[in-house]
Amino acid sequence: MNKALLPPTPKGRKYEQEARKIRSFAGLRRDDERLDPFALAPYAGLLVVDFSQIEGLSEQARNHLLGEGANDWSGGTFTRLLPNGRQLVILNPKHGLQRHQATLMEEVCHVFLGHKANKLEITKTNDQGKIVARDYHDEDEEEAYAVGAAALVPYAALHRFITMGKTTYQIAKHFGVSRPLVIYRIQISMLWPEYKKRHSAEVEEHNQKYNQAFAKSGKT
Repeated sequence: MNKALLPPTPKGRKYEQEARKIRSFAGLRRDDERLDPFALAPYAGLLVVDFSQIEGLSEQARNHLLGEGANDWSGGTFTRLLPNGRQLVILNPKHGLQRHQATLMEEVCHVFLGHKANKLEITKTNDQGKIVARDYHDEDEEEAYAVGAAALVPYAALHRFITMGKTTYQIAKHFGVSRPLVIYRIQISMLWPEYKKRHSAEVEEHNQKYNQAFAKSGKT
């Protein structure tokens, strides 16, 4: 395999190779083709249902998840199997399709990578105080998100688009994902300096917004 078409870090190469397997399974032949997680979900034994179809939630819990807590969760998979062997996946209806793509892709990757969730607790919070929908080991969470992101935005195509001068907005539109996901892929793949050469003003604006948000959070 041509190493020039892979990220420069060992972990990045590992995730990229896993992502390529998933894209191949999905029938994609070009690195710039758009991957549809919703089409992959049935092969992972996942059934995506609308939040409104979920029964058993108290009115208080429902209002919190769709109101004040809407930004604290993206989706979750119920560990208990349905009679047909599938698992239910719920996506946050307050989020847009682009964010749903990444969320569902992460759930698909948990299955494809053989990760086992310990349990589902809507009321549990993680170290940052945010609601979590399932309980995986941190290493599994990192791997599933990173592989999913790589499957949605392959390194080879990303590198090529950057050298062509495409912006994060254009790349996000091409792959049908959010701009923050594209920025994550550029940064994790060590392509940020290369991107900055061509779009210094955009990068400076991004850094300023990040620093402002970081300062507002009160972190040190």
